[in-house]
Amino acid sequence: MIEALKDDTIINMLGGRFKLTALMQKRWVELMQGARPTVDPTGKRELEIIVQEILEGKIAAELGENPNVPAPERRESV
Repeated sequence: MIEALKDDTIINMLGGRFKLTALMQKRWVELMQGARPTVDPTGKRELEIIVQEILEGKIAAELGENPNVPAPERRESV
C-alpha cells in the first residue's frame, strides 16, 4: 500500500475521502486514455503517480459547477 494514503494529510488537502476518491478515479481514467503524468513516472505504478501528483499540487479537485449538468429551474414565489 502507498504510505501517503495511510496518513490523513492527503485527505485533508482535498477536503474529504470522497473528493480524494473521485479525483483519483478521474485521473486514473485520464492516464489510461493516454494523458501524460505530471511527475516522473519511472518505476511507479499509476496509483503511485496519482498520489504524487496530488501531494505536489499538480492536480486538484475542481469544485465548480459541471457545465454538462443543467442548472435547476427556479420557481418564483407568488
